[in-house]
Amino acid sequence: MRTLAALTLGAVALAVLSPVGGPEGTRTSSPDVPRADKTAAARSVDAKPVAGTRCSEFPADSWWHADVRRLRVHPRSRAWLSHMSTGRSLHPDFGPSGDGPGYGIPVTVVRSSHRTVRVGFDYASESDRVRYPLGSDTRIEGGRASDGDRHAIVVDRGRCRLYETYDTRVRGGRWHAGSGAVWSLRSNRLRPDGWTSADAAGLPILPGLLRWNEVRADRIDHAIRFTTDVTARRHLWPARHDAGSSDSRDVPPMGARFRLRAGWSAAGLSPYARRVVRAMKTYGLVLADNGSPWFFQGEQHRRWPERLIEDLKTIPASAFVAVDTAPLRKSKDSMAVR
Repeated sequence: MRTLAALTLGAVALAVLSPVGGPEGTRTSSPDVPRADKTAAARSVDAKPVAGTRCSEFPADSWWHADVRRLRVHPRSRAWLSHMSTGRSLHPDFGPSGDGPGYGIPVTVVRSSHRTVRVGFDYASESDRVRYPLGSDTRIEGGRASDGDRHAIVVDRGRCRLYETYDTRVRGGRWHAGSGAVWSLRSNRLRPDGWTSADAAGLPILPGLLRWNEVRADRIDHAIRFTTDVTARRHLWPARHDAGSSDSRDVPPMGARFRLRAGWSAAGLSPYARRVVRAMKTYGLVLADNGSPWFFQGEQHRRWPERLIEDLKTIPASAFVAVDTAPLRKSKDSMAVR
């Protein structure tokens, strides 16, 4: 992840970009067709709590929980997809690993009494400069010696506050990060427009992570965060920031949302994988960072089933369409939807 447009893209796949697949995509029985704007998506009736807390993952009317099945296909869907390597399949950027408990983005839950520390930020002007509940118990993506994005996601379960940092490290006993953001899990309030977060899109990471407990319980109720390698120098609500390399409007912007076609068949996949497929059709994927095309993120968890991960690798990128989420917007400064 890179938080400013002047920086080069990280973790970019080297594959040559492929043209968009057929109108229906692999294993798709019927294509999506544009719907009228008036068929705005329904909302989830509730929002499940973060594991180990009583805190919801943002309010039930948050954009993250919006059902996008009825939204029309975005007018630039085909153009965006032509720049997104749709000849490949999705890649779950989490799961089992022979090197330990697996890979993915870990989540740390702490008490409100947890010691807080000052954090030095590389991009301090766009970071929330408060004290963060970081310590020896803080889990960092890839581990503290990683040369990757090193995201840290911490939930204060008493105050229902979410703390996220990017490029997190400790030097000489002092905490440093590329950028940091703090969110109230009870609020739909957005960051100032133009500000990054721990994600290039300026959005929270936590609500976009696929998590094992929600898959196991069949309670996936949110969009899933994913990356691609070529993005535009602009962003769509509710994204607040971009870090792209192109001025073309045919290149996808941060905040773009993509839905798996309703007719794509999950026949032959495991029951757990079919639950994820259903969520991708209902809530979709959200473009939130630069990285390898069609890598989608989940939490680090030692119990991810290998069969599930292998099944998810068979979902073709060509089976997705971009949807127009503009009709959902109530306010430019809020994630709340109509």
